[in-house]
Amino acid sequence: MDATNPALLAPGLVDREDFRRALAEHDFAAAFALIKKYGGLSQNRMASACQLSPGKVSLIVSGRHQVTSFEVICRISDGLRIPGKLLGLAPRPWEARSDTDAISEPEDMRPGSDEVPWRPAATLGLAADLTRSDLVMDRRMATRALTGATITGAPLLNSLEAWLQPAQPTTSSRRRGRLGIREVEELESTTRAFRAWDHKYGGGLRRKAVLGQLSEVAAHLDDHQSPEVEQRLYRVMAHLAGTAATMAWDSGLQRHAQDYYLLALRSSHAGEDLAFGANVLAGMARQMLYRDQPQDALELIRLAQEGARHVLGPRLQAMLHTREAWAYAAMGRTAAFRRATAKAAESLTDARTDVEPYWIAYFDEAELSGTTGGRLLDLARQDPRQHAEAAANEISAALTRRGPEASRSYALDRIGLAQCRFLLGDLTGAVAEAHQAVDAAQATRSGRVRSQLGKLYPYTVGSTAQSVREARDRIRDLLAN
Repeated sequence: MDATNPALLAPGLVDREDFRRALAEHDFAAAFALIKKYGGLSQNRMASACQLSPGKVSLIVSGRHQVTSFEVICRISDGLRIPGKLLGLAPRPWEARSDTDAISEPEDMRPGSDEVPWRPAATLGLAADLTRSDLVMDRRMATRALTGATITGAPLLNSLEAWLQPAQPTTSSRRRGRLGIREVEELESTTRAFRAWDHKYGGGLRRKAVLGQLSEVAAHLDDHQSPEVEQRLYRVMAHLAGTAATMAWDSGLQRHAQDYYLLALRSSHAGEDLAFGANVLAGMARQMLYRDQPQDALELIRLAQEGARHVLGPRLQAMLHTREAWAYAAMGRTAAFRRATAKAAESLTDARTDVEPYWIAYFDEAELSGTTGGRLLDLARQDPRQHAEAAANEISAALTRRGPEASRSYALDRIGLAQCRFLLGDLTGAVAEAHQAVDAAQATRSGRVRSQLGKLYPYTVGSTAQSVREARDRIRDLLAN
């Protein structure tokens, strides 16, 4: 709907208490009935305005269809000119264009369409839209989200160029915020706990809790907080969005993950936390690598290195080098892979846990070995003779250094080592590792672990050995649950 489209609802209808209550509860049967009674709109007129079929509107009015789709809720808001706040949405674009206190220029907040510098107000709008969408997502919406395509290539990369520009100043809010440093510290502590839980176990039951906290922080930022509180809140929002991104990615919700990564990057930009922004770009690069887009991943890493070059600590530098090495391995550039891996090891020798952010402390010698081993395993699938033994050695070193308490990483290492043993023709060792991989996978809810276990399964197919059949049965039983 464009900004010149007039409101269709009768004056005064949006001020009725029964209409506002119906909208707040998303009771569209009641809301549409009130629109018909007091607003003078037929069902066909409502259907046309909201881009719905007349039959669908008829089902909604009769109460036989409950609206749960975030997209449809947005269509109703835009088509009937219902203010977003009455439906739990961020202000809609047509509201912003008619509000002198809001942004004067429209801005699509999705990857691929940014043509103006990032603005904090638009970042808050993105946070509100994403969390609202995710918190009301039903099973059918989740199934569609699993097939959602990520943005790649120039549309993605061009949209991130604003990362290299200074943050735009915030505009004043009509409400005065009362959040103090103590409350911010509590939010920071909760955010840290969520991140630790995700790092250990992966996405799952606590994802909704992260989204709820993210929505609350965005609401606090919509108030006019003190400069120190505002900056720290943006950083909290960046960390929560980053955790939501990895949880969505771990659950297979690739487009949702990309959207939350973008929110995390924009939030870290608004909070002037360049180091965490670089970490977010590394996460986006990892997603591109899993989507077989190594060139995009390499560009994202270069963007991270350029934008945060003055604040990169040894661990963060090392981690970025491993993502760079991963991209080179995916491109078959073995010499470049080894060079980048050597840079990562060299950077890590200068690392100290007391001078770098807590969120990068996980990247140690064990993580470097596990990451390097995983990339060597990728190469070994093409050339087992040259790379399989080296991959097994690196993954074994990672397992020795971090142990089963690492849960998700430990399980991924076990799965990788089992594959190495199969590639080396060590059937006895492969079966033993496969059983340990299943044991480790049972201790985590990570979707990524189950995905990788599914890639181990084909190695067990075709063998008539009893031991291999037993391992295959265990893998199949776990994947079936």
